[in-house]
Amino acid sequence: MQRKLTMAVLILVSIILQSTVCQMISIASIKPNLLIILTVSFGLMRGRRSGMLTGFFCGLLTDIFFNTIIGFNALIYLWVGYFSGNFYRIFYDDDIKTPLFLISVSDVVYGIVQYGFLFLMRGRIHFFYYLGRIILPEMLYTLILTFVVYQILYAINKKLCMTDRGGTSSFVS
Repeated sequence: MQRKLTMAVLILVSIILQSTVCQMISIASIKPNLLIILTVSFGLMRGRRSGMLTGFFCGLLTDIFFNTIIGFNALIYLWVGYFSGNFYRIFYDDDIKTPLFLISVSDVVYGIVQYGFLFLMRGRIHFFYYLGRIILPEMLYTLILTFVVYQILYAINKKLCMTDRGGTSSFVS
C-alpha cells in the first residue's frame, strides 16, 4: 500500500513539476522530460510491470491535462516502461550509465513517435529540423536533469524496498 501511494505521489509531483518548473527552466522552448526519467527509472529498478504501470499513468495524466488525444502518450510511456523494465535483471544500482543510456534512447524514441504521429501525419516532413531543434536538445536537457532526479528516485526506491522486505534490499517485484 505504501508503494502504491508513493508512486501516485511521485507521478503527480512529476506532472506538476513538468507543467510548472520545467516550463520556467525551458531553454528555447526545450524542456526536460521528467516523466521519461520517472518511467525508465522505475522500470529499471522494479521491472516491467512497475515500469508499465508508471508509464501508463504518467502518459494518461499527460493526455488528460495537456493533449486532445486520450491514450496516445499513455501508450508510448507504457511501452517505454516495458522496454526499460526488461533491463532490471542486468541493472547494477551503483552504475548510472545504464539509466542514462535508456533514458536517452527512450527520449529520442518518444520524440520520433511524437513527430511521426503528430507532425508527419499532417504533412510536416521536416524531420531533420525537428530532430536537431527539438528531439536531441530535449534528450540532452533530460540527461542533465537525470543526474539529480535519478539519485532521488533511487533513494526513494531503496527506502521502499527496505520497508517492503522488512530490511532486505531486493529489486525483484
